[in-house]
Parts: sequence; C-alpha cells; structure tokens
Amino acid sequence: MLGAKLAFRNIKEAGLRTWLNVAVLALTFIVIVGFQGLYTGILAQSSRAMIEDEVAGGQYWHQNYDPYDVLSIDDGHGIVPNGLVQMIENKKAVPILIRQATIYLLGRAQAAELRGIEPSQTILNIPSHTLYGKEGELPILIGKRMAKNKNLSIGDYVTIRWRDVHGTFDAMEGRVVHIMDTQVPTIDSGILWVPLEELRQMTALENEASIVVVSRNIDQIETFPPWHFNTQAFLIRDLTEMIKTKRISASIIYIILLFLGMLAIFDTQVLSIFRRKKEIGTLIALGMTRMQVVMLFTMEGVIQGVLAICVSLIFGMPLLSFLSEKGLSIPQIVEGYGFALSDKLYPIYSAELVLGTMVFLMVIVTIISFLPSSKIAKLQPTEALKGKIS
Repeated sequence: MLGAKLAFRNIKEAGLRTWLNVAVLALTFIVIVGFQGLYTGILAQSSRAMIEDEVAGGQYWHQNYDPYDVLSIDDGHGIVPNGLVQMIENKKAVPILIRQATIYLLGRAQAAELRGIEPSQTILNIPSHTLYGKEGELPILIGKRMAKNKNLSIGDYVTIRWRDVHGTFDAMEGRVVHIMDTQVPTIDSGILWVPLEELRQMTALENEASIVVVSRNIDQIETFPPWHFNTQAFLIRDLTEMIKTKRISASIIYIILLFLGMLAIFDTQVLSIFRRKKEIGTLIALGMTRMQVVMLFTMEGVIQGVLAICVSLIFGMPLLSFLSEKGLSIPQIVEGYGFALSDKLYPIYSAELVLGTMVFLMVIVTIISFLPSSKIAKLQPTEALKGKIS
C-alpha cells in the first residue's frame, strides 16, 4: 500500500511527462481495438452475405467445374446423382447450371455468364421467384452492379448468344424482369440468372448441372463421385485470407505505436532513476529492500498503463461504440475488389478483444517498466546517497 501511494505521488509530480506517456499508450489501445474490431466486422458481415446468397451449407461441384478457369466452365457439368436428386426434391438442395455466353448491348459483344436456377428455390437468398416469365420469352434476373455497368433497367431486352453441348451456336432475346440488391459480386457482376429448365433446353443438357448448393440444415454430407463437396470454410477462404493479410499489415502500425509507447516509458524510467538516485539511497537506508524499490519504480510504469486504459475507455470507447452502431461508409470503388462488401461496414468489438488487448498492453508495460528498474537491485546505499549509480 505504501509503495502504491509513493508510486502514484511520483507519477503525479512528473506532470506532463506522465500524460504524454498515457496519451501514446491510450492511442495504441484505441487503434488496436479499432482496427481489429473493423476486420472482425468485415469478416462477419461479408461471410454472412456470402453464406446467405451464394454458399448456403456448402456446394457440390462436378469434377470438371473450376470457377477460376473460364475456358473450362462449359465442360464443368454432369448428370445430377440420384442422391442429390432426392435432396433437391426434398427442398434441401438446389442445382445450378453455368454456361458461358455473349451478350450484345449497343452493338457491342460482351462476355457474360448464364446461370440456370430453379425459380421455386428458397435455399439461397436470391429472388429467383421473379423468373416465372411469360411463354415465349426468356426472363433474366441480374444484380445491381450488372445493371449499372451495362446500363440495364427492368423491361430491357438483351440479345444472348450461347453454345450448346454439341458446339452449335444459338441466340435469342431475353428480358430483364428484376434487378436484385446483393452484396456478393460473384453472383452479380457479368451474371445473367435464368430459369434452370429453360437453360437446360437451350443447351441440350437435360438433368445436368454444374454445382448443387445444399441447405444449411444438412447434418450429414455424403459423397457422390464424380461430384465433390466443398464446405463453407473452403468457399469463403478468399475472404478469410484477405482479412488475415489485412490483420498482418495492420500489425505493423501496432508495432510502431507500441514501440513509441514503450520507448517513452523506458526513457522516463531511466531518467527517473538517474534524477532520483539520492531518493533511492535514502529509501534503502530507511529499510526498504532493493526489490521493494525495484517494484516501486515498476509500479509507476504500471500505473501509467492503467491510466492509459482509463483514458481509452473514457474517450475512445464512446467513439468506437458510435462507429459500431452507425457504421463506416465506404466508397463505391471497393465494389471492384471482388468481395462481399456493403455500402457500410459495422465493426464488432467483443469483450474478449477489449480485455485481451488490455492484458497484452499491461504485460508489455510491466516488462518495459521492470527492465530499467532492475539495475537498482545491484545498487549500494552509500553510493546512491552520494549520487552515484553505475
């Protein structure tokens, strides 16, 4: 108790030096919690959108289907196995047929992708029910990015050319019946959604599909060669890897701020020991052990860390809470990044994140405060009273 009172009195007398150290440590705490909460929010928000709109409980891919190889997409299809057909009939899965196509807008040919989906499906959060069209016309569902980039509106007609399974080219006009608002660019940019059975007839691929998306309520996953199952974690790995990379990049900022804060505390401790050498000798001469004096100076650094956390909670937490509630607006340019990002990002600050950062910061502050103070253990009281510290 006496040591704590002495330590508090000493840092109080230090004045501006103390508050500069506290300010740097508080800034470090707020930046670490702020960035980590932002990345956690991006991951949660984007992964949720991808699971609801594209991934669901996972996907079965035909062995020849490779979404990263555009030239092989037309070959990535096959007859849906009986086991998957039963799941589809029980509304636990939805097949999707994917074909390359060319659309003609304003006299220009542009690459696109036709995706056939069952209009009655409810597994994916795609408004496929809008694909119930009139006889004799092909209804088309597109996303807001596709509509904006191609300058399309509801009711517009689009000329589509495709190649069937025999290599024969054909073309027809389709009408845009709905424009969906989705955060997931991989089901939006350059994608034309059409009724599954009509696409099968157009391409002579009866009962075939490229992928089969299963419901999130499926407990047991079976194998159906040559189809292989991809889990949610696999399908959103690009997003998780991006967030992991961003966290590593942000750690550079954390290290710089931590270095500045630790350097300030270290220099303050060294200067304090040098200026207070007679006080140290007097305390030892009055009966305090060397280790008690070491702990006294260490406690001064620890108290600065506690003050920094208090300042962070008073001034930083209201700001972070406001951002978590209102969100951060992001520019439209991020739509080109290829990730499911909405117009606003909502950071998530968990109790584990805040408490973990507190503990981490206090451990570092304690270690840095102890290192320069440890030399007091070798000090002779007579030398300290004379003002000599080697």
